[in-house]
Amino acid sequence: METNFLAIIGAAVIPMIIGFVWYGPMLFQKAWMKEMNFTQKDLEGGNVLLIFGLSFLFSLMLAFSLQMFVIHQWGVFSVLASDPGFMEKTGGGFAYFEEFMANFGDRHRTFKHGLLHGALIGMFVVLPITGTKALFERKTGKYIAINVGYWIVTLALMGGIISQWA
Repeated sequence: METNFLAIIGAAVIPMIIGFVWYGPMLFQKAWMKEMNFTQKDLEGGNVLLIFGLSFLFSLMLAFSLQMFVIHQWGVFSVLASDPGFMEKTGGGFAYFEEFMANFGDRHRTFKHGLLHGALIGMFVVLPITGTKALFERKTGKYIAINVGYWIVTLALMGGIISQWA
């Protein structure tokens, strides 16, 4: 399987766009700042280049790995990839994969399907991790809802982009 790096880069931009809106004055900035005990002064300064540079790098890593979850054909690829000759495009495993892709390569490759899987990853991966961490840090339900809500929306959109165009 080949990775569409333009789709991955496009999906990696989504967390920054959604973050700008989600944590900005249009939506949850005041509530988030209150939950974090931040003031506007706390948000000023810092190494912006480092913050946004690393955030984008992490988003690229996330987008790259997300394709394995939202594109079901990656599962078949990963099962067969260690078959002798597969990576050299020879052998029975590769022939099977070629036939499989010809018959089923376009199945579940829609924005809507990726949206579903991205949202499910948000609910069943991000929520338990963020929720558990927040409970031990004595954060509120509002804190959890704001942050997990961001990731559910973000991962849903990233999954949609990756599934449709990967």
